[in-house]
Amino acid sequence: MIATRIIIGVGITVVAFAVAGRRLIWLFRLIQTGQPSPGRFDGVGQFVRSQVVEVFGQRKLLKWAIPGLAHFFTFWGFIILAATIVEAYGALFDRDFAIPLIGHSPVLGFLEDFFAVAVLVAVATFSVLRIRQAPARRHRASRFYGSHTGAAWVILGMITAVIVTLLLYRAAQINTGHFPYKSGAFASEWLAKALDPLGSTANDVIETVFILAQIGVILGFLVLVVYSKHLHIFVAPLNVAKKRRPDALGALLPILSGGKPVDFEDPGEDDVFGVGKVEDFKWSAMLDFATCTECGRCQSECPAWNTGKPLSPKLVIMDLRDHLFAKAPHLLAADGGNGQENGAPKAAGGVEEAASGSAKPGHDGVPESGFDRVPGSGPEQAARPLVGTFAEGGVIDPDVLWSCTTCGACVEQCPVDIEHVDHIVDMRRHQVLIESRFPTEAGTMLRNLEGKGNPWGMNPSDRLDWTKGLDFEVPVVGETVEDLSGVEYLYWVGCAGAFEDQAKKTTRAFVELLHIAGVSFAVLGPNESCSGDPARRLGNEFVFQMLAQQNVETLGEAFGDKVEKKIVATCPHCFNTLANEYPQIGGQYEVIHHTQLLSHLVETGRLTPVTPVDRLVTYHDPCYLGRHNKVYTPPREIMDKVPGVRQQEMHRCKERGFCCGAGGARMWMEERIGKRVNAERVEEALSLDPDIVSTACPYCLVMLNDAVTAKKQAGEAREDVEVVDVTQLLSRSIKEPMA
Repeated sequence: MIATRIIIGVGITVVAFAVAGRRLIWLFRLIQTGQPSPGRFDGVGQFVRSQVVEVFGQRKLLKWAIPGLAHFFTFWGFIILAATIVEAYGALFDRDFAIPLIGHSPVLGFLEDFFAVAVLVAVATFSVLRIRQAPARRHRASRFYGSHTGAAWVILGMITAVIVTLLLYRAAQINTGHFPYKSGAFASEWLAKALDPLGSTANDVIETVFILAQIGVILGFLVLVVYSKHLHIFVAPLNVAKKRRPDALGALLPILSGGKPVDFEDPGEDDVFGVGKVEDFKWSAMLDFATCTECGRCQSECPAWNTGKPLSPKLVIMDLRDHLFAKAPHLLAADGGNGQENGAPKAAGGVEEAASGSAKPGHDGVPESGFDRVPGSGPEQAARPLVGTFAEGGVIDPDVLWSCTTCGACVEQCPVDIEHVDHIVDMRRHQVLIESRFPTEAGTMLRNLEGKGNPWGMNPSDRLDWTKGLDFEVPVVGETVEDLSGVEYLYWVGCAGAFEDQAKKTTRAFVELLHIAGVSFAVLGPNESCSGDPARRLGNEFVFQMLAQQNVETLGEAFGDKVEKKIVATCPHCFNTLANEYPQIGGQYEVIHHTQLLSHLVETGRLTPVTPVDRLVTYHDPCYLGRHNKVYTPPREIMDKVPGVRQQEMHRCKERGFCCGAGGARMWMEERIGKRVNAERVEEALSLDPDIVSTACPYCLVMLNDAVTAKKQAGEAREDVEVVDVTQLLSRSIKEPMA
């Protein structure tokens, strides 16, 4: 019996490790073909923390309570049950094997059985969730729409088989007298009572059969994992380790070519601008593609997907992954290998199909999947455009690429830290800078930025028109004040704050509050230009660099030798760019958002709200203030201090807040597909029947107000509903009672 165990157990182990090992080597070589991604493993402390918090602590998964807890127990089940794998292999050679030191502890026996049962409960939970969320029933509303659902069911079945074979061989061991634990293993003991009437001979056979079955199922699981989307079991910890810290939000990375930032004043002849082919992606991006779990959390939160547009962050990553795998023979051949793995490269959903011309589309035939347009791994796959229409055979459709608002909901929700926004913007960069293919209306915005320094094309000399009618003088650097040496804050007004009518009300209210509080400030006036945010998010890094360099020079002259270079901005997009992106080109400043400053002024008593504002208010979190920069509390603190204000949160708020639709340069593009994002957001706000919808961003102000106005015209909103900045609420309480 022992000889049989050893021969079969060792034999299948060698075969399984050879098959899985070959696949892992192939994947490693493929990801190595990516471009350099410097600095990914810098910072040992942050690396350790990310592993503890996100991998072992399952922080991001636990944001969704039920599936998060189920995954938590599954993950920790396999950590604890690794001891049973050692025990199973030990039993091949010695029926009385026990792990040294701890192998007879009833605590370990209890933990093994507890997590075995917990994993079974988790599998049942996953099954119920998948049935309730089945794409066949819920279509696009299902977060599993487009995922390899068949593969998921196979994996759940195999996890169940791992636990069932484990408990059966342990129960038989109890009856044959070879079980290492005298107590604690409650589930195994219960099952042993059911097997005991079969007799010792039958239990001997059951022990041997199910020890071998346990090892066989585990090894089969190993092979299945490396050939399927469940590869994330192995690569997710590595992906978490190499992520941008604290996350891939806030700043966009500069364009890298060969691992070094492109010098736009003197670019090299071989410099690559953005991503035009899958091999132009960095290796860190390719690891992202291989790590996708297809869980659909990103898809469920995406404002574009939720308003009927073809962009699913999940499907973008899946399409890129499957195209990378299908193109692998060509990439690896160019890298010095034959590119073949077991005869043909497999799609990531290899449980169901290969990327080798199968008649069955890769993503259940969903029309949003561009990968399915060109099957196989032949020359047609290698030559197809990365971004292109259906007729062109593009992997990513242009409508998918340009639907993104860069809100960051996908990055925030992803449990394995995939950097969706970075990859989308990298593809946009190539389309804009090399192909000159982007929505036509965005071209007008770019020309205005280059010619007038603002996206509206307004005359720079009109940047101070918002000051007209104020009962005090606004200090202007270079005009009424020489520089910022005697000023506490430079107020970065922004293009919207200077030119857009609704945003100008916020600007005026803010400076009035600064004046009342006695805060010394100054503005740049005509010398201020657009921060470059819309150009960079559109993909035109050249225009961004031009504007940023110009602004950094202007700010350098304004601050002079001043040590504390404090800037306050009312626009979250300007705030994000100045604080997080200007350091990339030498601009180091202490930047705060106006709600942070106002909250501080109220807290310290320099501003005291006294007049009641008796209104029900719901607050909309701007994406670039909230998710991108984690500023959620100050705006709410301000409203909380205004007498009479009653706050009510929308269902989607804070980290899960829903975009207004203006980010990613969408402010200057027509929304031709599906429902308008701002209409979706306003419907959620109006469902609370508020008197005021407040926000803290000029873009959001415009988008929400437009949607509310449309609802009023359609008779679907009260005529007295307002959309105002938090600043205006505070100003009303300090200056005068509401009419």
